[in-house]
Amino acid sequence: MSERVSRSLVLVSRPVGVPKESDFRIKEAAIPDLAEGQFLVRNIYISVDPYMRGMMRGVEIGSTPSGGAVGQVVESRNADFAEGSLVVSNQSWREHALCDSAERIDPQISPLSAYLGVVGMPGFTGWYGLTRIGQPQPGETVVVSAAAGAVGSLAGQIAKIKGCRVVGTAGGPEKCAHLTDDLGFDAAIDYRAADDLPGALREACPDGIDVYYENVGGPMLEAVLGLVNQNARIPVCGMISVYNNEEPEPGPRNMFALIYGRVLMQGFIISDHVELADEFRAEVTGWIKDGRVTYRETVVEGLEAAPGAFIDLFSGRNLGKMVVRLADDPSV
Repeated sequence: MSERVSRSLVLVSRPVGVPKESDFRIKEAAIPDLAEGQFLVRNIYISVDPYMRGMMRGVEIGSTPSGGAVGQVVESRNADFAEGSLVVSNQSWREHALCDSAERIDPQISPLSAYLGVVGMPGFTGWYGLTRIGQPQPGETVVVSAAAGAVGSLAGQIAKIKGCRVVGTAGGPEKCAHLTDDLGFDAAIDYRAADDLPGALREACPDGIDVYYENVGGPMLEAVLGLVNQNARIPVCGMISVYNNEEPEPGPRNMFALIYGRVLMQGFIISDHVELADEFRAEVTGWIKDGRVTYRETVVEGLEAAPGAFIDLFSGRNLGKMVVRLADDPSV
C-alpha cells in the first residue's frame, strides 16, 4: 500500500520588511495514522490575513504558520466529527490537517470561503468592533479605513444598517467605486490619490467623525484625530500600514485630541469574545440572505499561490477577503 502524503508551506527565513516568496517553501510529508480522537481534514480553502505577518516574528523556522481554513473530514476516529463533516480549523497553509478539535459548520452561505471571511473571523472582527465598541447611533458619521477589505467592508455595511453616514477609505478608484456603488457607502476617499488627506476627510465628513473603525494606523489615524467629535469611539483591530516596519513608526502628533474630545480608543482581539460568535453569525447570515449585506472575495488557486496572495495583502491587491482554494467546494 502506497504511503499517503500531503503538502504544506513552511517558513524558511524570517521575513524582513515586506515578506518575499523565498521566505516560504512547499514541504511534502507523509500523513500519519490517526490516533483515537483525531480526524483528518482535507482543506478546501485556506485564509491569508494581515495579522499573520506579526505572528511570523515568532514562528519557528521550518514550521507551518497557523491560520484559518475550511475543509471536509475525510477520515475520523472521533465520534463528534464524522467523515464528510465540514469544519473550520486553525490549520491553514497546508492541504491536509490532522485535528483533534475544530468548529463544525452547517453551511447557510455558499461558497464555503465565506466562513473564512464575511461570516468568519474577519467578519466577526468587523461586527464586534463596530457594534460593541463603536456603538454607532442613527445620524452619526462613521469612517472605516481599509474599507474594501474583509473587515472594513462589513463594518461599513453594518454602520449603514444602523442608520449612519458612512465614509470609507481605500486604495484606488476601483475599490472606491465598489464602496459606493456596491456596498452603499455615502462617500469614499482614495488615499493614494489624495494630496491632502485631512482635507479630503474634512470634505467628506462636514459634521466631524463620531466613530472611526481603525484598520491601518499611520497618517490616516492622525488625519481622523483632527476631526473627531466629542465622545467619539475608535475601535482598533489592526494597523496594516506598520506591520512590515522593522523600527517603530512615530505616532500621531495630535493624540491630545483623545483628551479634549473625551474619545474612547480601544483595541481588541476577537478571540477574546468567542461567546458572541453564534450571535454574530446568525445576525450577519440573516443580513446576507435579506440582501442587506453583500461581499466580495479574491480567490487564488493552489497551495503554491498562497505566499504571493499573502504578500499581495500589503499592497492592497485584494478586493474583499483573500482566500486560496485547494480543492473543489462541495457547496457550489
